[in-house]
Amino acid sequence: MIDHTTLITYVLIVLGFVFIPGPATLLTMARAASSGTKVGIATGAGIATGDLVHTGMAIVGLSAIIATSALLFSIVKYAGAAFLIYLGIRAMLDKAPIELNGSAPMISAGRAFREAVLAEVLNPKTALFFLAFLPQFVQPESGSTALQLAILGMVFVLLGLVSTVVFAVGAGRLGQLLRRHPAVVRWQGKVVGTIYCAVGVRLALQER
Repeated sequence: MIDHTTLITYVLIVLGFVFIPGPATLLTMARAASSGTKVGIATGAGIATGDLVHTGMAIVGLSAIIATSALLFSIVKYAGAAFLIYLGIRAMLDKAPIELNGSAPMISAGRAFREAVLAEVLNPKTALFFLAFLPQFVQPESGSTALQLAILGMVFVLLGLVSTVVFAVGAGRLGQLLRRHPAVVRWQGKVVGTIYCAVGVRLALQER
């Protein structure tokens, strides 16, 4: 098992990572602000599920394959970027009605969850992050490497989920207030779509 000192150090470092706004946080906040806290939390849960997949990939070695294959990395990267841009364009064009009191979400929590899972799984930078970061805290003399990676991955996922829930609740409440104004309702789809497209373009331009 992982010794307490290493685990505490790991938790402190991860807390710094997950509470610094990044692409996952932006996507969660955009969903929460436009469609409500429940949808934002579902988005965060989807991202956490995607991170669980990346943890499994790191354990079985798939992340290493992505890291060493330029072609595979590019395929996953551009697929993820295309999916995010698709979500962004769809959000811009979506004409679904929204009540001004903010009670009717634009999308369901289930759809938000599925889209977040796919977006996170198709992010090769996350795969490389898990591959490079988790092993730094593995101690071969402490037992099974796979078990230690699994524990570290689960801790990362749980802390990441806590952070996205916090951001989702805050953005959801703010969005509920803003959606009472007709001008905000008319423009929120374009704003959310722009965020998704920007994250997609950023992913497409990233190198290994």
